Amino acid sequence: MDNYQRLADGSDMSVESTGSIPMSMSNGGNSISMSVADSSVGSNNSLQTRLMHPDLRARTATRNASVSNSVVLPGIAPRTLGVDMLAAALMDNRFPTEGLEGYDDWTIDLGQLNMGPAFAQGAFGRLYKGTYNGEDVAVKILERPENNVEKGMVMEAAFAKEVTMLATVKHQNVVRFIGACRKPLVWCIVTEYARGGSVRSFLSRRQSRAVPLKLAVKQALDIARGMEYLHSLEIIHRDLKSDNLLIATDKSIKIADFGAARIEVQVEGMTPETGTYRWMAPEMIQHRPYTHKVDVYSFGIVLWELITGLLPFQNMTAVQAAFAVVNRGVRPSIPADCPPALADIMTRCWDANAELRPGFVQVVKMLELAQEEIMATVRRARFRGCGCLTRPLTSD
Repeated sequence: MDNYQRLADGSDMSVESTGSIPMSMSNGGNSISMSVADSSVGSNNSLQTRLMHPDLRARTATRNASVSNSVVLPGIAPRTLGVDMLAAALMDNRFPTEGLEGYDDWTIDLGQLNMGPAFAQGAFGRLYKGTYNGEDVAVKILERPENNVEKGMVMEAAFAKEVTMLATVKHQNVVRFIGACRKPLVWCIVTEYARGGSVRSFLSRRQSRAVPLKLAVKQALDIARGMEYLHSLEIIHRDLKSDNLLIATDKSIKIADFGAARIEVQVEGMTPETGTYRWMAPEMIQHRPYTHKVDVYSFGIVLWELITGLLPFQNMTAVQAAFAVVNRGVRPSIPADCPPALADIMTRCWDANAELRPGFVQVVKMLELAQEEIMATVRRARFRGCGCLTRPLTSD
């Protein structure tokens, strides 16, 4: 969910908390400078939402209020005491609900929306569980920036772009868009809610035990087919990773968080790629021109995750992983007993030369052939990755 951090209470997703540090790399004599972030998985130090509007900041309750230091908005009924400030701003009935011009049919009816608890947050927004017309949904609320007209215009454009994009996307392996709306202090986007959580959280709960091979290949095919569809619409995800892959009730995979608004939920001072280096193609790490093939690289890493059950470069920080990928050509170690067909797909997908990586049309075909072979020869196979690296990280 793109640098949204799971909230500690009730969280079922393992994500990376970040802190910005500078880094300089050398590659073939060419210095590569970038601002990156260190990371650690499962940190209890949550990133606090930065509240820019005075009306969204914590206020001390009145003497007659039953809850002290509650979050309230001026003029909102007392029942909202203690309610999350962004959610309260969205549900404030003093202000009309606005949609997006030309997309009125996608404007949500807030009267049908019941807000549940927040389960993840970023710098300028939160993700909530809720219900809409009786259906479980995920609600993304982004805060409008205060006293920064330029930033507000950029975020407004990103919100509009995401809504128009989501409204045109329809595929069984892409998270379903339900609607959106705007209020004076916030923007809101509503999508279907995947009960199974993310692939990353699922693998973390299994404590590095690999997924049954048949299921791993089936889910890999779900991802590849969803990405084939997105690429056919000329949509580049740019942040394909196990945190952004959701598991539906039937164990199928839904690709999420591919909209333009994702870049607006970064912690100030951090680069857009913070926390995603483990899955990122070298050309993106180096800030070089890139194509849709960056998603193919990321898919190769995700496929390795499904086969091994492990976090990529688990013995490294995200920064160390980025350095190793770019400067030393390091990739996750493929288990010796991994079916050759799957090993071939991984290595081709994460090739350093983007032009040599297959497109998702080809990836789907290769996975289908691998699936037929596995179904015919393997029964209840499981794999355990060694977690080592193909080439050790040294100090030279």
